[in-house]
Amino acid sequence: MSTLKNTTLPPVIFTIFRNLKRFKVLLFVIIVAGVYGYVLLQITTLSSAQPTAEQINAQTKPIKTAHIDKAIVRQLQQLQDNSVTVQALFNNARDNPFQE
Repeated sequence: MSTLKNTTLPPVIFTIFRNLKRFKVLLFVIIVAGVYGYVLLQITTLSSAQPTAEQINAQTKPIKTAHIDKAIVRQLQQLQDNSVTVQALFNNARDNPFQE
């Protein structure tokens, strides 16, 4: 096994760290402001991004058209023509579809 040598940092680095200790609050504020600015920049960029055509097509679903049997339509029309009450209901619903 190899033995690890106990290496020490050169005295120049200790001098730099000692000088930076005086500015540790200022450096902390600058780092926090930088991170905050970066986050705001990313939020602005991502909020104005438009979806691609592929993303839009993936989210939209085709509308299925319902098939209405013509025999049922004829039967409903015959029932409407034969009954005065049903005829009044249909006419009322056509005039105001939101009225109960």
